[in-house]
This record gives sequence, structure tokens and C-alpha cells, in this order.
Amino acid sequence: MSVIEKSSSDQIHSLGIKELESLLGSEGIETDSHECAAISHDVYSGGHAVEAIVRPAKVDQLAEIVRIAVNNDIDLIPRGGGMSYTSGYVPITKHSVMIDMRRMNRLLELNLEDMYVTVEAGMTWSELHALLKDTGVRTPYWGTLSGRFASVGGGMSQNSIFWGSGQFGTAVDNVLSMDVVLPDGSVIRTGSAAQVNASPFFRHYGPDLTGMFCCDCGALGIKASITLRLIPKLSSQAFGSFKFNNSSQMIAAMSEISRRGLAMECFGFDPYLQSQRLKRESISRDAEQFLGVLKSAGGVVKAVKEGAKVAFAGRRFMEDVGWSFHVMIEERVQAAADNCLSEVRKIVRDHDGDELTDSIPKLVRANPFGPVNNMIGPEGERWAPVHGLFPHSTATGVLDKIEELFARFADDIDKHEVGTGYLLATVSTNCMVIEPVFFWPDELQEVHRRHVEKNHLAGITEFQGNEEARKFVAKLRKLLIDLLQAEGGVHMQLGKAYPFQENLRPENKRILIALKKEIDPMNRMNPGALGLI
Repeated sequence: MSVIEKSSSDQIHSLGIKELESLLGSEGIETDSHECAAISHDVYSGGHAVEAIVRPAKVDQLAEIVRIAVNNDIDLIPRGGGMSYTSGYVPITKHSVMIDMRRMNRLLELNLEDMYVTVEAGMTWSELHALLKDTGVRTPYWGTLSGRFASVGGGMSQNSIFWGSGQFGTAVDNVLSMDVVLPDGSVIRTGSAAQVNASPFFRHYGPDLTGMFCCDCGALGIKASITLRLIPKLSSQAFGSFKFNNSSQMIAAMSEISRRGLAMECFGFDPYLQSQRLKRESISRDAEQFLGVLKSAGGVVKAVKEGAKVAFAGRRFMEDVGWSFHVMIEERVQAAADNCLSEVRKIVRDHDGDELTDSIPKLVRANPFGPVNNMIGPEGERWAPVHGLFPHSTATGVLDKIEELFARFADDIDKHEVGTGYLLATVSTNCMVIEPVFFWPDELQEVHRRHVEKNHLAGITEFQGNEEARKFVAKLRKLLIDLLQAEGGVHMQLGKAYPFQENLRPENKRILIALKKEIDPMNRMNPGALGLI
């Protein structure tokens, strides 16, 4: 026979796909090979193409998908907004199905008396922000910069920072309860909702099962719904931008601001990444953000003054600037916000920094969930970050060691035209994120074409495939990850890129493996995530 008979295992998988098709109908499942290959590639890497993409519309449907897949030896890969760069949802096995959570994006409960909000896991941070806009409340942490696409469920699985992180920590620091579908298709409720008569108003009821399912990259279960606490919206704002001659001065100032809890967001750039971001933005983008400043400033007179200030500054104020950082301050009354900014200014002066026009934080804050054009370089280069979280006491030393690593490979960096830069950000009062980034000339992938704005793509260079540069970046990235681990760094968005298990204490590793075996004995939930295979 010219046709090779499928193995019994392949037949089981095929029957499973057919059962999923019967359950979901045409709206809920996709088996087109091009689409399956495209969705199996994240911002940085790709793997095996999934056999199908399933799109549940409600929790009982999600639970049935899980039961069918596990009973038919099919691996399950949960996917939120697709902004991962650590292979978080990249399949490593042949027979797998992608669970695209984006149809599950409804508001389930907004409780203004008990101050919590429950949403389905596929809701984006941008959608949640819009939903709460006129309520007078918000979640303490309210999203990542990629929140136009990044989902709330993804934030729980991967963890994330930015909006609100300077005072309220990461995404998972602000969750109260979750509904999680386990590999057997059952649904567990965490936090106070584990009590049969209780609502999801409180996180801690016995051992912290909410925390157990956070940061798991979908290796332990699939988030169906998330409950986040609410706080009153802080209506008074102040902004500041500052420049420094070197990184050690800037890090010292940022750390002091963090320790004193002065800024809601505090982030900085090295000269290279700063120049890349300025190249990427356009006059038309400035005009769009300018309108955002006018809308958010409050009051006609204030709006005109703030908008005129931003417009007048243009981009010239960033010329010849070395290292820079920016703060956004939110308080209940304007006097308190102004006082915090005065303290920030004093800290900057004490560390030999100078003040800049505050256009950048105002523009970013006016449009918090803008386009994700920064997932490629300004000329169309490929982009890939690596990050580590460090205590303030070690941040400067870590950055120095990263610079030493880059210096050792300076010739190869020049040869392959690789650009390197840094994003720095504070998290709550005790932590600094150091995120080195790479840019290199290489062909774009489908994931870039689907998320970067069309008019932006039209104005960039189309590079040819550059395997040599790609391999070099992968090598340097791996060495950098090893360095960050050796310096005691920890990570968000662990995915399949960071050597999580290798650096765990033996006792912790034993508990993690036992937990995975108990919950997912067949290892069907995102195999390879957290190093669990």
C-alpha cells in the first residue's frame, strides 16, 4: 500500500480531534495547517505546530475540552494574548492542541461593595481598564504595556509588571481567587471561594492555593476566571523625567525612590534603548498621544497647558541624554502627589542627576495600552529580551557583570550587527527588574505581522533570514540567562526558556515534581513548562 496506516496512538489522537470538532463546531476549533503553525510561534521562538486550535466560550466547555484531550493522549497548551518571548506556549510535543482563551473575555462580577472584580481569563488588561474607566475604582496592578493583547489569565500564569507595579507589585500580588480547570476536567476554586458558602473576597483560606496556580505557565491547570481586588482610583498625578551620566547613579536614585514608595511607576533606559524607542515613534504617533494627554489632563485650561508643553518639547529634549528614568506618581490629593515629586527631585539631585521635560511619562500614561510596535526594532529588526529581578543591593553589580559579558563578545556583536540595551524598572519597595534586550537584522515571523501595526510595517526594512546572527543571539542569550541565575536573579514569564528546576533547592524541587505528578500524572498540561517533562 502507498498509504502508511496510522499507528493506534495516531488513531486515538484523530478520534480526539473529531470529538473536539463535534463539541465546539466551526466557531470553536481551527485545524488549518498554516494557522496552527502561526499560533505555535511566540515573539521569539517556534516549535511543533499544534494539531488544532480550540476556542472555548465558557468554563464548562473548557473543562470538557480538557477531558476529551487527556482521554485521547493529546497535550494541552493554554494561550492568552500571545505576547510571550520565553516559549511559554510553544509546543514541544507532536500531538498537542492550543487552547486559545480569547473568547472567554466576559465580566462575571463587579462588586463595588466588597471591592473585587471577577473576569474570565481571556479578557485583556486593556478591556479590563476600559470596563472600570467610569466606576471610580481600579485594580491595584492594572496591566502590562502589551495589555492591548496580553490577557489577565496570562498575567496570572506568567506574571507581569508595569502599571501600578512601583507600589503594588506584580500581577499575581493582586489576585484574590481563581477558577482553574485541572487535567481531569474538574474545576477548583481558590481563596475564600474554596469555602462552599463564600464569595471570592479574600485570598487566604488555609494553604494559599491561589498562589500555587500563579506563575505556573499553565503546567498545573488552565485559568478560567480571575478575581482581583479593587481600590479607589487615585485622581491626582505628577510626572518626572531625569537624566544621569552613568547607570550606577541612576540605579541608586531609582532604588531610593522605590524604597520610599514614592512612584506608582518608575522605569529607565540606557542610551541605546532610549535612541531605539525614539527612532521607532513617529510624529503621527506623537499627535495621537498628544490627544490622549488632552483627554486625561482634566479641565480645559489644564489640558491646553499640558498639551502645549508636550508639543513644544517635541523630541529635541532627549538629544545627548545618557541614562534616563521616568516616574509617574498617583495620590488622592494633588498636594500629596506634588510632595512625592519634590522628594523624587531631591533624590535625583543627591545622586547627581538632572531633570528633563516630563513628556515621556505623560505620553505613556495618556495611552497606557498602545500598539506593540516595540516587539520589533525601529528598522524592522528582530527583538528579544531577557530579564531578571534583583534586590536593590545587587542591581548595580549585576548590570556591571552583564556589561562585562557583552564586552567579551564585542567583536561578534559588531560582526552580526546586534544591538544591546537595557530597560530598568522598580517593583514595590524591594526589587529592581533588569531587562537586557537584543536587536538584530533578521526576517520577521507571522506573530510580528499579526500584532505590529500595518502602517508601521509598511515603513520598515524587510531583512532576509539571518541564521548566523540568530544563532549568535541565542548563544549570548543563554550565557546571559546563566549569568542572571548565578547572580541570584529570579524571573517572571518562566515558560520554557529559564532553567527553573536546575537552580531550585532540592527540597523545593521534590515538592514541585510531586505536585505536578499528583495533579497531572500524564503530563498533558503544557509539557516542558517550568522544565517539567
